[in-house]
Amino acid sequence: MSVSLPLVHGTDRRDDPRPLVLHVMYRFDTGGLENGVVNLINHMPADRYRHAILALTEVTDFRRRLQREDVDCFALNKPPGQGFWLYPQLYRLFRELRPAVVHSRNLAALEVQLPAWLARVPVRIHGEHGRDVGDLDGRNRTYQRVRRFYRPFVSHYIALSRDLGDYLTESIGVPAERVSQFVNGVDTERFRGAGDASPVQPIDGCPFHPDRHWIIGTVGRMQAVKDQLMLTRAFILTVNAAPELRERLRLVMIGDGPLRAQCQALLDEAGMADLAWLPGERGDVPAVMRGLHVFALPSLAEGISNTILEAMASGLPVVATEVGGNADLVTPQISGLLVPAADPQPMAGALLRLVRNPAQAAAMGDAGRQRVERDFSMRAMVARYQGLYDRLRGQSPASGH
Repeated sequence: MSVSLPLVHGTDRRDDPRPLVLHVMYRFDTGGLENGVVNLINHMPADRYRHAILALTEVTDFRRRLQREDVDCFALNKPPGQGFWLYPQLYRLFRELRPAVVHSRNLAALEVQLPAWLARVPVRIHGEHGRDVGDLDGRNRTYQRVRRFYRPFVSHYIALSRDLGDYLTESIGVPAERVSQFVNGVDTERFRGAGDASPVQPIDGCPFHPDRHWIIGTVGRMQAVKDQLMLTRAFILTVNAAPELRERLRLVMIGDGPLRAQCQALLDEAGMADLAWLPGERGDVPAVMRGLHVFALPSLAEGISNTILEAMASGLPVVATEVGGNADLVTPQISGLLVPAADPQPMAGALLRLVRNPAQAAAMGDAGRQRVERDFSMRAMVARYQGLYDRLRGQSPASGH
């Protein structure tokens, strides 16, 4: 019997013979996790799998980044809180779509694993991509209990950092053979250095020019876990510690969210509003990266940061907090510097070190680009996911029924 599916964009493709991978997340909007899903779909060979997006809340215009025309998007418009009442709708949706793989991501989407199991979805994968702001060290007992409750219904887990893999095996009790550690891939054609002739290029609309200014930049949603307030304070400390750099040093913060106004207020209070540019969200991140001299990531928690990978691919030195998977990406003293989280003083010291040693900063950027080309290519990422889908489909004939 047919049911009314909450289709946001697409057509009915239930007669398509290719196996379907249904990617489930809380919200399909601008973000590193979502960008990773888009990259995976856009680069996986179209003859192997078809894909669909299921957002428990909403699907935004971010879906326009999907380059394939055969990707359907569904939104359930779920309010905050546990969604047991959604189980009947999810069950019917899974039975109607008949996905070969349901691939949920992060705690907010984990609840779909139980109705997927009830609907006899053969392969049920859950990915842990990063820490929640309410569980920065993984010790939240409630979150642990929730993950343990859903553990029997998940066929396989993917952890995007060693830290998250250890959390799954040690704190949640997932057998090691049911956990794969993957890293994201980055499009090294889209994200690349500006070239030797013009190492840094002006950013469209930006009031600063790379020939006159040394530009510190960051990209990301401006929310508590990303802690752009710390970077703002570090920038202020840096300028105050070296007043002679006031004419050159500039800050660019790309992204929108609740911290944007707070960061602007800090800069206004310090008398440095003219030294920073906070334009909100931008759709031209590769061009933004080519307009920076250093990339800074002040997060309180991370899985494997897409923006660090994109910065490294763009030939930028990276100054990042030593949390989550950041140490898996940035090699200290080689491709960048790692500093403690939530402390602007070490971040300021690292930024000052690089602005005073441009040759070292450039060498770190070159090393980062080489590391990305060697270890984090898009082709390698797609092969890992496709290989896992293939393997689990061959080994998992609807276990538990």
